[in-house]
Amino acid sequence: MAGLRDIKRRISSVKSTQKITRAMKMVAASKLRRSQEAIVRARPYAIEMRHLVNGIARRADTETHPLLRKGRNGKVGIVVITSDRGLCGGFNANVINKLMRTVKADFAERDVEVTVVGRKGVELLKRRNLNVRATFINVFDGPVMRAASHIIDDIVDDFKLGGTDEVYCLYNEFKSAVQQMVTLEQLLPFAPDEAEDPQDDAALLDFLYEPDQEDVLERLLVRHMRIQMHRILFESAASEHGARMTAMDAATRNAGEVIDRLTLKYNRARQDAITKELIEVVSGAEAL
Repeated sequence: MAGLRDIKRRISSVKSTQKITRAMKMVAASKLRRSQEAIVRARPYAIEMRHLVNGIARRADTETHPLLRKGRNGKVGIVVITSDRGLCGGFNANVINKLMRTVKADFAERDVEVTVVGRKGVELLKRRNLNVRATFINVFDGPVMRAASHIIDDIVDDFKLGGTDEVYCLYNEFKSAVQQMVTLEQLLPFAPDEAEDPQDDAALLDFLYEPDQEDVLERLLVRHMRIQMHRILFESAASEHGARMTAMDAATRNAGEVIDRLTLKYNRARQDAITKELIEVVSGAEAL
C-alpha cells in the first residue's frame, strides 16, 4: 500500500504543476496580445523614421560625422537583449548561443564588449569568457521608451569617445507566437540604405538646416536609434511571451501524459494488490 500512496502522491503533485503551467500559458497569451499590439503601433513609426534619416544621411559626409564614420577594425560592441524571467524555452539560450557563434566566426580577431539587457543574459554570461561592459535589468518595469533612451545614450557616448568602432544589437525578432528569429542588427555607425529608390520624393528633396546639417543629423540619428531600440525591446518582449506560451503549452501536455501513465500504473498496482488479497483469502479458506 505504501507504493500506491507514493503513486497517488506523485499524481497529485503533477496535477498541481499542470495547473500552474496552464495558468502561466494563459497569462503569457494575454501579455503576448498586448505586446503584438505595441509592435503594430511601433513598427510604422520606426520604418518612417529610418526612411527620413536615410534621406538626410545620404547627403552627409560619412567620414566627418561621428555617427556615420566607418570603423577601423577596432573594438566591437554588441547589445544582447534577453529576458528578466525564465520558463520561456530556448528564448535566452538561442540568443547567447548566437552571440558566441558570432564572436568566434565574425569577430575572432577583434576585442568584443557586451552590453546585456535582461537578468537572464547577465546570469548566462557569467559563465562565458566575455567582457560585459554594462547591464540593464527590469527595463519593462517602467516606461520602455525611457529604458531605450538610457541604453542608446550609453552606447552613443561610448562610441563618440572611441570606446567602440562598431555596435550591433542581437535580439529575438518576433515572427509569430511559435516562431522567433535571432537577429543581428547594426546600430553604429549608421549605414544609409542605398537600396532605396533614388528617384523617390525624399531623395529629390533638398533641405535647409538650422542651426547646421551636422547638428540636425546627429539629433535625428540619436532619435532614430532610440526609436529602433524601443521597437527592438517590444520585439523581444513579444518573442519572450510567445516562447513562454509555447513552452508552457508543451509542459501542460507533458504533464497530462505523465498523469495518464501514473494513473495507469496506479490502477495496475491497485489491481495487483486486490488480486493478491483475494488469493490470500481463498488460500486461507482452502487451508481451513
